[in-house]
Amino acid sequence: MAKLNQIVAVEKGEKARALAEETALHREVQKTPLLSGISRTYKPKDDEGDSLPSEKTLVQVNAEEVLEKLGKTLTNLFDVTLTKENANTKATADVVVDGKTIFKSAPVTYLLFLEKQLINLRTFVAKLPVLDPSETWTKDSNTGAWQTEPTQTVKTKKVPKNWVKAEATDRHPAQVEIFHEDVIQGTWTTVKFSGALPQTRVDTLTERVDALIRAVKFAREEANNTDVDDTKAAKAVFDYLLAK
Repeated sequence: MAKLNQIVAVEKGEKARALAEETALHREVQKTPLLSGISRTYKPKDDEGDSLPSEKTLVQVNAEEVLEKLGKTLTNLFDVTLTKENANTKATADVVVDGKTIFKSAPVTYLLFLEKQLINLRTFVAKLPVLDPSETWTKDSNTGAWQTEPTQTVKTKKVPKNWVKAEATDRHPAQVEIFHEDVIQGTWTTVKFSGALPQTRVDTLTERVDALIRAVKFAREEANNTDVDDTKAAKAVFDYLLAK
């Protein structure tokens, strides 16, 4: 008695072999000259006439024989595939993560689907936006977003000022320079908000997806280890199709 994983491996080879042989047979039956034959003999009208050799070309390809070859070629593939599909209806396994059963008796075909989806999901999770680690974030219970502590910065304005370098005298005017001084006008209070996730949350999600992927792979291997009963149906198919 074979295992399901063995039948799956055999089916791949049968598909490749059947495709190659079917293609070759299709090309063969399309070669019209090979399907044709001829026989010609020559008889002179009297004994004095020339004798010419007869001509004969045999039929090299017989369409009926090609059909029989095709039937033999596809029989193994049909039977192996039926055996696999019958086994797939019985091959199940539990998905267990850290001793907890996520779901029971998952069919092997669903496990294959789930594994692919989880791999895609892991890529999605790994690229989730994370909060800027240089800031301190707290959860806003009203909006569900994250926010920083308020920070304050001052707003300044350059105001021109006069600096008297030398006072005026009877002979000279005062020497005055103009400079600009930053004068505080007000204060900005800033709070940053973000819809990103903490790095710890992304790390946890990634670990969970990885654990689930491992569990699904294990379950798939377990399901693929199911014993299969050899099933045959192709003979009936081709007996009907090729009946004369």
